[in-house]
Amino acid sequence: MSKNLFFSGLIILVIITSFCLAGCAKEKKEANLEVVDSEFSIRKEDKTSYTIDAKGVIRNSGDVDVRNVEVTGYCKSCGEQIIEAQWFVSDYEKMTHQKDVIDYLPAGSSKEFGFKEVAFYAANRTEKAPEGMPEGLGISIDSYEVVE
Repeated sequence: MSKNLFFSGLIILVIITSFCLAGCAKEKKEANLEVVDSEFSIRKEDKTSYTIDAKGVIRNSGDVDVRNVEVTGYCKSCGEQIIEAQWFVSDYEKMTHQKDVIDYLPAGSSKEFGFKEVAFYAANRTEKAPEGMPEGLGISIDSYEVVE
C-alpha cells in the first residue's frame, strides 16, 4: 500500500511540475519582416556606364521589435564577369552604400530603405545604352537582431 501511495504521490508531483513548467514558459515571439514595396532605377554614371539603384519599404508585422536590419539587393540574371554591354554584379562583400541598415524597427511599423549599385553595366567600346532592367532583380533582408 505504501508503494502505491508513493507512486501516486510521485505521479501527482510530476503532473503539477509539468503544469507549472508549461504555464511559466514564455511564448517565443518572432519577427516577421517583409519588403512591401520596392523600386529599381537605372542611373547613368558617365558616358558609358550605368548602375541600378533600389529603394522601397520594409514592414515588421511580427510581435517583437528588431534592430540593425540589413537590407540589400540582388540580380539573379546578372553575371559576375564584366562583359561589354551586359549587366553584372560584384562578387565582393557589399559596401556601405550598397546596402541599408535600419537601426530600429518596432513591431507593426514600416520604414523606407534605399541603396545604390545593385548591378552594373559598362559599354566602353560600343557606347550602347542598356535596353532595360535585367530580370531577377530583388531585395533581401540579410540580417536583423530581435530586441529583448
